[in-house]
Amino acid sequence: MGLPNLWIRPGHPDFLDLPWTKSVAEWKDGRVIELPTGVHRHPIVFVSYDGGLYAIKELPRRLAHHEHDSLRILRGRLRPVVNPVGVVERGWVDPREEWSSAVITEFIPFTFTYRELVENGELSLRRGQLLDAFASLLVELHLAGCHWGDCSLSNVLYRYDADSIEALMIDAETVELHENLSDGQRYHDLDIMEVNVAGGMADIALSMGGEMDDADFEFGAAVIARYEALWDELKEDPVIASDERHLIRARIERLNDLGFEVGDVSLLPDKSGGNRVRMQVTVGGRNYHSNRLRQLTRIDASENQARQILSDLHYHRARDPFRSAPSKDLSAMMWRVQVFEPFMERIKVDVPGLEPVQAYTDFLHHRFHLSSAQGRDVPSAEAYVDWAKAGYPGYSFEELVERHG
Repeated sequence: MGLPNLWIRPGHPDFLDLPWTKSVAEWKDGRVIELPTGVHRHPIVFVSYDGGLYAIKELPRRLAHHEHDSLRILRGRLRPVVNPVGVVERGWVDPREEWSSAVITEFIPFTFTYRELVENGELSLRRGQLLDAFASLLVELHLAGCHWGDCSLSNVLYRYDADSIEALMIDAETVELHENLSDGQRYHDLDIMEVNVAGGMADIALSMGGEMDDADFEFGAAVIARYEALWDELKEDPVIASDERHLIRARIERLNDLGFEVGDVSLLPDKSGGNRVRMQVTVGGRNYHSNRLRQLTRIDASENQARQILSDLHYHRARDPFRSAPSKDLSAMMWRVQVFEPFMERIKVDVPGLEPVQAYTDFLHHRFHLSSAQGRDVPSAEAYVDWAKAGYPGYSFEELVERHG
């Protein structure tokens, strides 16, 4: 037995020092680290390198290549998808065997599973945010022509995104990619999700010593309800009169507020005749604010984090010396150098266990509600001290309102 065949993207380790002659289930030391995972049908192991952490999942060769290729394509279209790094083939193993191949993906830091929220007693506070995150992820995937085929609690990770939660896809072995999905394909995916989620909820309830009746069997149906509401809003084709052109801009701004990019806008004569047209909009990924922030400042953030940080940028633009900058691009870079980066460095030193960008948005929430409570514009330096005295709380919007009145 020699070395396996590896196809690895540039910028990552070569992984040649790993014990590929054994199944990952037998890897016990060296670079292997223990991390919590959900319930998976294929063995998964996490390995550490100086450049970061990676997940390695074993599965038969055909499935391995399909998952890697599907993730690569989806990653090019959407943000909330795990990043594929490479695929491995053990040429001496029958390609139908479980350990014949493996997919390597980047570990997503600062993420958590649904089970962790349940075990930590945070579910009641975060349930609505989880539902929105799950529904939004499915909407994004379906807009991108992705029929998941196996959406479940174990195939989704979550991470905090400003005052909300973002869901991320981490499993794509059953994915089918199309130019567009029919309503039948979408609802087939939702039916699979509802059944899988119900099973996952039952497993969680029983593993925690509860009864089957304790399981949250309404979660899947609640996801579908929020999915349908969001899908209907995105796909609405309003009819407007020729003298109501302002409604075109209002429609685009509403979609942008939801975080979605807007592509082509079509204005087609309405069947009712007269001077009325039907407005059809091509909706892209949910990354409008994150793309805008990256264009202005080269800062990478998730969608709702970017929304909050852009508000902070606008807040500082209205103040001296940023107001005197000769252009918006220059004032954005001034803000990054003079405001954002110093606070980020301070956060990294003061609160090393928190994800810095998320901690910054937590601080922005704290500053806003502190100013509201005191009826004045509390300076950032003063608000930071108060935030620190409170123990660097990562409160949700509701918690901050309760805390500050």
